[in-house]
Amino acid sequence: MKKLFLVILLISISTTTFGQEKLKTTSGHIKFFSTTPAEDIEANNYKAISNLTPSTGDLVFSIPMQSFEFEKSLMQKHYNSKKFLNTKKFPKAKFKGSITNLSAINFSKDGTYTADVSGDLTIHGITKKVSEKMMLVLKNRAVTGTTTFDIILADYGIEFTKGKPSKNIAKSVKITAVLNYTK
Repeated sequence: MKKLFLVILLISISTTTFGQEKLKTTSGHIKFFSTTPAEDIEANNYKAISNLTPSTGDLVFSIPMQSFEFEKSLMQKHYNSKKFLNTKKFPKAKFKGSITNLSAINFSKDGTYTADVSGDLTIHGITKKVSEKMMLVLKNRAVTGTTTFDIILADYGIEFTKGKPSKNIAKSVKITAVLNYTK
């Protein structure tokens, strides 16, 4: 009888623990792309950190802004400068939110699911509410989250009204995130 009780207790604890377990990545890929008549600008960052809690749908990520890599070193210099993103003063972009349609996603079954994600996105010291779609692919107990959305730079206090930057920098930027979560 004691053995049966112990087995039931262990199964209960392991099931509860799995349900509360966080999935994480420390090498998420964030890319941004913009286009202007002068040139296209693309940068990649492979150092995004993110946690996803399947039982609650909580989703957070942090992006070290100085880790974006550009094709041209001058672009990278301008991007990090005080006149643009001021990455020394604002070293991280952050998102804190949750999956709002959690009941539509079965984290214990392989498949492709569309997650509705809402929360607060902070860039350049300014926080805005955002709601976007994220594709979740579950395979062999691993989860890959992918999303693409646009941000308007002026919404985050990044804008130029005169001079060369006002013509060479797009008003909106396409963001793509690919996050490979594991336990």
